Amino acid sequence: MSAKEDQAHESLIKTPKQLVVAVLLAFIVPIIVITLLAQLASSGRIYDKDSPAMSYDEVVRRIRPVAEVSTDSAPGNAATPAAAGDGSSGSAVAAPAAKTSSGMPNGRKVYESTCMACHAAGVANAPKFGDKNAWAPHLTHGVKALYNTALKGKGPMPPKGGNLTLSDADVRAAVDYMVAAVK
Repeated sequence: MSAKEDQAHESLIKTPKQLVVAVLLAFIVPIIVITLLAQLASSGRIYDKDSPAMSYDEVVRRIRPVAEVSTDSAPGNAATPAAAGDGSSGSAVAAPAAKTSSGMPNGRKVYESTCMACHAAGVANAPKFGDKNAWAPHLTHGVKALYNTALKGKGPMPPKGGNLTLSDADVRAAVDYMVAAVK
């Protein structure tokens, strides 16, 4: 072999001390780079719980949904300020269900404001409103079982149809309204 070929196969690391230094640097340099990048990404900002940016109103404003769906089909209804996104810090909470003139819950209003979102289209296999065949297996367990499912949720159906502001009487009225449509 020539001297030129020997030099081409030589390593930069010639001693055990150089090997130890190279291994240590292989671990330390990436850790330093990652730490510096993490600090750069956070810009050194650490919010404490007393910071104005972490106040309840500011957090609610930041995580508020961009839009809301209204099932009210009456013409001329304007969106509430919280739903319109005017920058107010109030959270959008569903209004309580309407009552009849006798003070009893109005099942139709509850259905239209909450239940209709799934039961009108059959979302996640929800029995469609007025479809006797879809409701038949559920009715075999009785209306009390339907109340229990509507109040506590089951499978993809959340408790109270996802509107936890509803009273138990409101939910029962909505169940009665939907069951009456299939009898």
